[in-house]
Formats: sequence, structure tokens, C-alpha cells
Amino acid sequence: MLTRRCILLAAGLAAALIGSPATAQDKVKAVATFSILGDLVKNVGGDRVEVVTLVGSNGDAHVFSPSPADVKKVADAKVVFTNGLGFEGWMPRLIKASGTKALTVVASTDITSRKMEEEGHMVTDPHAWQSIGNAKVYVANIRDGLSKADPAGAGGYDANAKAYLAKLDALEKEVKAAIGKIPADRRRIITTHDSFGYFGAAYGMEFISPEGVSTETEASAKDVAKIITQIKKEKIPAVFMENISDPRLMQQIAKESGAKIGGALFSDALSDEKGPAPSYIDMMRNNIKQFSTALMI
Repeated sequence: MLTRRCILLAAGLAAALIGSPATAQDKVKAVATFSILGDLVKNVGGDRVEVVTLVGSNGDAHVFSPSPADVKKVADAKVVFTNGLGFEGWMPRLIKASGTKALTVVASTDITSRKMEEEGHMVTDPHAWQSIGNAKVYVANIRDGLSKADPAGAGGYDANAKAYLAKLDALEKEVKAAIGKIPADRRRIITTHDSFGYFGAAYGMEFISPEGVSTETEASAKDVAKIITQIKKEKIPAVFMENISDPRLMQQIAKESGAKIGGALFSDALSDEKGPAPSYIDMMRNNIKQFSTALMI
């Protein structure tokens, strides 16, 4: 009888362990190209997935240059998540160099993209995650990608996704309520980097990125003069800096234009764990808090 009980107990334990990695070595190895996407993957993957990001906190994916260590991360992965929409121009070369056999998932699949101006040309705006509605699409694509790479964990990924989507629903209500309190004629700001177009379209704000200003180029004295003239003419109430940009330009513009300088925004990257935006939800809450503080009369 004792032997039979031991056998049944062992069988029960084995069944409980099926579909649930027991050690770090057993976890599904996933690579995400940048910190915001990595956070979404972590929320869907849960304890079953080990997520590494290529462009970390406060990093700039626009100027990122992969290292040999990044090649190995991609080579060792079972699934690789990218944003797509032209955001990671270096990713095709990295995948080729790694020789990886990992499943590649484009998180922005099925999202209706918008256009943005870059160096005088209209290009696809890759910053789709700035709309929470789009982030929900990312979550669905991540869930499906993880389930395809690891069918045994599909049930858990689906449950995690549902729980996280509920949090995003609540977050979107917060954002809409906060913007609703800002006077309509003050929902216009200048940022250092044109990355909030999807946010503006979704929630009724106008974001103006000065021509000649990006994370890759510097504005000339002539550009700065144009920006200051524009602020005064259109009575733009505030200018904002981003965590991936040099703050000195916005400080100069604010000083010379009289516009209020807002707090730091997070656009393409999260903060580190000690910062105000260590997760996607924290990032969105931080940004709306900064908008509200600067734009409320």
C-alpha cells in the first residue's frame, strides 16, 4: 500500500510539473528588442519565460549597435520579439549574423500605422505602443507567439494576457479621464522627439516635434529660432524633454520662448527600476502626470 501511495504521489507530482519549467534552464528563452516590448513580454510570459532585452532602460534603439553578446542572445533564443514598422533597422542583420532558428514575432502586426515626417520625408511612425489600444494588440500577438513557440504553456499565456489586458483597460480609462480635465486649447506641446503621434491621435492631444530635432541629429541655431517663433505664435504652453534625448536644447527653447518646461517623458525606453517608469503602465502614468502638471491652468 505504501509503495502504491508513493507511486501515485510521484505520478501526481510529475503531472503537476508538466507544462511548468522547474528551473531557469528549462524556461523559454525570449528576446525582446527594447525595454518597453520586453516588459509586455514579461507580463504575458510570466514565470515560464526568461526575457532578455537588447536595448535596455533609458536606451535609444534608433542609434543602437548590437554587440557580440547580443548576437549570442538571439542565437540562443527560442522566440524573438520585434516591434517592426521600421523601428529596429539593425535587426535583420543581427538575426542573420546569429544564425538563430528562433521564431520571430512582429508585435505590431495588424496595427494600422500612421506616417511621420523625418528629415523631410514621410515615413512610417514605429511608436505604435504609445496608444494603449495598440499595446493591447501587442499583447495578443505576444500571447500567440509564445503559444506557438511553446504550445505546452498556451493556457498560462492566455490567462496572463487576459489579466494584463484588464490592467490596460483600467489604465486607458485613467489616461482619458486625466486628459479630459486639461482645457482643450492647452492640449498642445512640443517634444524633443516625434514619438507621441499615436498617443495624440488616440487621446486628442497635439504633439509638435521641431524640425531638425531627433535623437540622431542636432538642431541648428536657425532651427531653434524657428521653434521659438512657432511657440510664441501658436501660444504653445509647454515643452517636454525625453529620457533618451539631450535636455539642453529644450531648456534653451523654454528659456527663450517663455513656455513652461515639463518633466521628463518616456517615449522609446523605460527607466531603470529606481526611476519613475520601470514598466509600461508606470511609463504611461508618468507621462500623463507630466502632461497634466504642465498643462493645467
